[in-house]
Amino acid sequence: MELLNNEQMGAADAAAVARGVHSLALMEAAGTAVADAAASLAQALGRAPVRIRIACGPGNNGGDGFVAARLLVQQGHDVRLALLGSPAALKGDAAAMHARWQGRTEALAPAFFADADLIVDALFGAGLSRPLEGDAAAAVAAINAHRTGGGARVVAVDVPSGLSGSTGSAAGPVVEADETVTFFRLKPGHLLFPGRRLCGRVTLARIPIPEAVLADVRPDTFANCPKLWRAHVPSPDLEAHKYVRGHAVVVSGGPEATGAARLAARAALRVGAGLVTLIGSPAATAVNAVHSTAVMVRIAHGADGVADVLADTRRNAVLIGPGAGSDAATADAALAALRAQAAVVLDADALTAFAGPGTDAAARGGGFGFVRHAGAEPARPQTLFAAIAARARPVVVTPHEGEFKRLFASLAGDKLARARAAARASGAIVVLKGPDTVIACPDGRAAINANAPPWLATAGSGDVLAGLVTGLLAQHMPAFEAACAAVWLHGEAAQHVGRGLIAEDLPEALPAVLQQLFA
Repeated sequence: MELLNNEQMGAADAAAVARGVHSLALMEAAGTAVADAAASLAQALGRAPVRIRIACGPGNNGGDGFVAARLLVQQGHDVRLALLGSPAALKGDAAAMHARWQGRTEALAPAFFADADLIVDALFGAGLSRPLEGDAAAAVAAINAHRTGGGARVVAVDVPSGLSGSTGSAAGPVVEADETVTFFRLKPGHLLFPGRRLCGRVTLARIPIPEAVLADVRPDTFANCPKLWRAHVPSPDLEAHKYVRGHAVVVSGGPEATGAARLAARAALRVGAGLVTLIGSPAATAVNAVHSTAVMVRIAHGADGVADVLADTRRNAVLIGPGAGSDAATADAALAALRAQAAVVLDADALTAFAGPGTDAAARGGGFGFVRHAGAEPARPQTLFAAIAARARPVVVTPHEGEFKRLFASLAGDKLARARAAARASGAIVVLKGPDTVIACPDGRAAINANAPPWLATAGSGDVLAGLVTGLLAQHMPAFEAACAAVWLHGEAAQHVGRGLIAEDLPEALPAVLQQLFA
């Protein structure tokens, strides 16, 4: 589950060599894995001979390509190899592996790929720090053109050339691969978009790096999977009762915007909270009472009402934001929640309410549900961050990209870096949503989620996610693990439902997902 960025992977390689593993043995194992993947793809093409064209760069990525070429020739494939640069300029392990290659080394040019059925991209690995240009950029363009127009399949070594393994981004031309073969541990760039799309299917190959090197590297980024958090998911014993399982509170929007809070409340109940109460204005509560059965309802007037409800410390987790309206009243209610002892989840409008002055209604939510009290100016982000810093209990914020940019306007960089910086700046667990949701903790830990299907892009699915986080926090699950578990369960429930998903389906899919998780 550990993800290693470029620097950490380099440190893992160095630590393996320091423990007595020969660097040539690492390269031989990596090249063997590439050859195996290429041979498997060649067999799947269902024709013979398959013309395999291997493009090698001047570094260790090219060295892996030399190994793959030698092994594929031994298997009887039609292999040609081209090098970016001169063989005389090769150094170290790459030079040693080129010496073992008995075939011809051609100069790399776009025409090299013209007759290819399968292309191995061994030009540049994950550590590339500048945009590709010149002959390298021309080679990438030729690979992509022949893949699109000529039907060639592409296998990339480590990452597609031009892609950053640490960020999943590309500053210039980048290979579009059908399959990527990487080694020892995945990198963040394999899971973050656009890298995840550009890599195609990712194969993680074992090479002789000892697992013990992870103690030297100290990874702090993880692929979000049950191994990361399953031990923290509470399982009530036979003598447990509903009060032991926590009491979640969800703050409702106004009478015309109650559905979002009901979705969240249902999710909190489904994920295991012992009790869930929807609170709101008299008019909103009348609507919620008609639609709710196991979820309780209670009238609570504004910030004072929120404070009164949470004065009972048995109500130990609260969610505010879904359908709440991005006005000063929502900001006041959120601050009241933050002054209480309960764990707090802030979503949607409760985040936009703190975006501060200078943002009009359209920019702060497209005008949907935006209600602004006359003369009231929303609080600034610093107001929210100070309130979080003043408390001991956890806070989780769940922005999508638009909400994130409004709340953390000064933060730039790749998605993982921005989520980490936001967690440090705010003091909250940050769930930066998307097809590659990043969960970041103020202590530096982060997880990247990869199981969300595209049909989660539907109204209300984010409200369900916020409810899942709240329900797990109510059960006293640690906040980072609760957020990670909620994101994974959310994606897995969507996978279970499949096409045609609407948000109401997600809580109802949870029992089957949880049963399978703990089978």
